[in-house]
Amino acid sequence: MTGLYTVPLAYLLDMLVGDPPRLPHPVVIIGKAISVLEGILYSPGRARGLLGGAVTALAVVVSVYAAGAGLLHLLHSINPWLSSAAEIWIISTTLAARGLAGAARDVLDPLTRSDLPAARIMVGRIVGRETASMDTRGVVRATVETVAENTVDGVIAPLFYALVGGAPLALAYRAVNTLDSMVGYKNERYMYFGRFSARLDDVANYIPARISGLIIPAAAWITGRRAGAALRAVLRDAGRHPSPNSGIPEAAVAGSLGVRLGGFNVYGGRQSFRQYMGDDQYPLEPSHIRQAVDLMYLSSFLWLAAGLIILAVINYLAGEVRPGSYGVFGW
Repeated sequence: MTGLYTVPLAYLLDMLVGDPPRLPHPVVIIGKAISVLEGILYSPGRARGLLGGAVTALAVVVSVYAAGAGLLHLLHSINPWLSSAAEIWIISTTLAARGLAGAARDVLDPLTRSDLPAARIMVGRIVGRETASMDTRGVVRATVETVAENTVDGVIAPLFYALVGGAPLALAYRAVNTLDSMVGYKNERYMYFGRFSARLDDVANYIPARISGLIIPAAAWITGRRAGAALRAVLRDAGRHPSPNSGIPEAAVAGSLGVRLGGFNVYGGRQSFRQYMGDDQYPLEPSHIRQAVDLMYLSSFLWLAAGLIILAVINYLAGEVRPGSYGVFGW
């Protein structure tokens, strides 16, 4: 089987079952490896911190890729179908469409019951900002922004790397993303140690984020939303975001829904202003969470379809589709 089969089957598996809590998840293992290396190599100093952080990131990403490729090679030597089944499962663990939708629903449900305290607790599980003083619009904004950003991190980017390099590269991407979520912060502890991981995540998401700037407006057009406004918001607002990538899906979703994202957030008791994305045509309300999830699902499906067409064309031009090959580059 090739990526023409393994990637859509992995996508379907994530949609159907997500991440069953009883099954081992590669991200948990990756996280433990990062913690161990951090304990060994961490230093608060600039030079040693930068070096230790770079060594940690490279060691984790290279090891994860090698482990994934080695496992598939071993299983392929036993039985090609066993290798294909393992690849489908591994790729599915790098996808988070079902999990992201579930997290958004966990916030939406108490909002529909007018239980703002419970909604604050649930949104606090998926964002880094303080949530105790949020009003309903603040909770909705935080959730929509998270769904928009993770449309890239949790779906479009893993699909991109799975199509390019199969399960090993998708798993390596997930390692990069996990590094950024654990140490890629501009705080006192990780100012130097986490810098390489943060930059590596920026590089890894550069192309997928820009894919989202086209795919999300396309999804908006299909569903009768504001495709033109989405594109205009991307061109006008995305560059204002402190992240070189996150502003693109946030602006696209904001334009599609006719809402304004960004504004004041509180981190560690300090208020911080995030530049606005989109236009304030409609006040944020709980229904926008469901609409953002709908855009995430449709965008991911459109990118999967487009990616498979591109992969099929490349394989056709290359003149071969080999059993056991992984992604565009083969194996």
